[in-house]
Amino acid sequence: MGRRLENLEQFGIDVVLERRRGIRATLLRGILYALSFIYERLVQLRLYFYRKRILRERALGCLVISIGNLTVGGTPIVEKFARALQTGGRRVAILSRGYKSVPRPSKRSWLDRLQKEVIDPPRVVSDGKSLLLDSLTAGDEPYMLAHNLKDVIVLVDKDRVKSGLFAIDKWKVDTLLLDDGLQYLHLKHRLDMVLVDRQAPFGNEFLLPRGTLREPPRNLRRASYIFITKNTGEPNDALIQRIRRYNRTAEIIECQHKPLYLQNVFTGEPLPLDRLHNTFIGSICGIAAPESFEGGLKKLGAHVDLAKRYIDHHRYSEAELQSFINRCIRRDLQMIVTTEKDAVRMPRLPEAEVRVPIYFLRVEIEILSGHESWEHCVARICKPQPMLSPERFFA
Repeated sequence: MGRRLENLEQFGIDVVLERRRGIRATLLRGILYALSFIYERLVQLRLYFYRKRILRERALGCLVISIGNLTVGGTPIVEKFARALQTGGRRVAILSRGYKSVPRPSKRSWLDRLQKEVIDPPRVVSDGKSLLLDSLTAGDEPYMLAHNLKDVIVLVDKDRVKSGLFAIDKWKVDTLLLDDGLQYLHLKHRLDMVLVDRQAPFGNEFLLPRGTLREPPRNLRRASYIFITKNTGEPNDALIQRIRRYNRTAEIIECQHKPLYLQNVFTGEPLPLDRLHNTFIGSICGIAAPESFEGGLKKLGAHVDLAKRYIDHHRYSEAELQSFINRCIRRDLQMIVTTEKDAVRMPRLPEAEVRVPIYFLRVEIEILSGHESWEHCVARICKPQPMLSPERFFA
C-alpha cells in the first residue's frame, strides 16, 4: 500500500510540474487549475477570519516565531535560528507537526478517547539532553534537528498550541520556534520569517493543487524578515524587486547552503569535501528538489555516474538500499552520497553488506548579505522580555 501511494503521489507531482504529457495529464491539469481557484479563495477567507478575529489566535505568554514559506517544502534555517537564540540566552523549543511521522499506538481505551479532558501529550523528540525518539516516530526533519541541536527542546504534534503549552509548563521555555509555521495561524506569532528559494521562488506560480504554492505571493506582506535561500552567487535584483512589490518593509537576508564535510551514514566517519573531486559516485535521495542536490555534488567536483530519486520523505527499505549498492558495485563507483535528511531514514545495514561506503553531505546555512539585518534580528529576539502566565489567555 505504501509503495502504491508513493507512486500515486509521484504521478501527481509529475502532472503538476508538467513532466507528464498526453490527454489524460492535460485534462487533469485543467481540473487542478480550476480547484486552485477554490483553494485560493479558502486561503484568503481563512486569513480574513483571523484578521477580523472571527477565528481567534491563541497567545501563550512567550515569544513565538514562525519560520515557513509560501511553497511546499522544508525550512532549513530553523537549525541556524535555534542555535543562535540558544547561544543568545533564550530557552528554545521547536514545535513541528512531524510530517509523515508515524505516532506510537495509543494506550488509551475507546472510552478515554471520548473524554475531552484526556489529552495525549505531544511526542518529545528531545528534552534538550537526550534524543528520545527514532526518525520514524519523530519524522525525519524533527529527528535531524534534535540530533544536531543540544539544549533545545523538540516536540511533535499537529496541535502546536498544545505542544507550546507543554514546553512552557515542563521546561519553562521562553521562545517557541514554529517549524514550517507560516500557515499555522491558531497560535499567535510575534515574528514571521519567510524563506524564498532563489532557484524556484514561487514554485511553478500556481497554487495547490495545480502548483506548489500554499498561498499567493502577495501574502509575503505578512513577513517580518525574508530569507532568500539557495543562492548561487548571481545577483538577485529581479527577485528582490518582485518581493518589494508585495512587502516594502521586511528586511531581506540572502543566504546559501554551504557544504561542510561528508560523514559516513553508518560509522560516523568524517571525510573532507576534496575527496569528491574527480570521484565517480552514486547519488540517492528522496527530497523535494533532487536536481539541486545533484548539481551541488557536481559543483564539488564529483562525477555523478548513477542517480536514484525517490519521493520526498521516502523511507528506505533494506532491499532498496542493497539494490542501489549492488548497482554501484557493478559500475565500480567509489562511494554513494545522500543528504542528511535521507540518512536518518535509511535502515542500519550490517557492515559486511555495505560494500560501497555511503556518506551524507553535511551543510549549514551561511549568510551572504544582510549580515546587519541577521544580527539585528537575533539581537531583537534575544532581548529580555517579560514572561506572562499562559493561563490568563485561556481563562
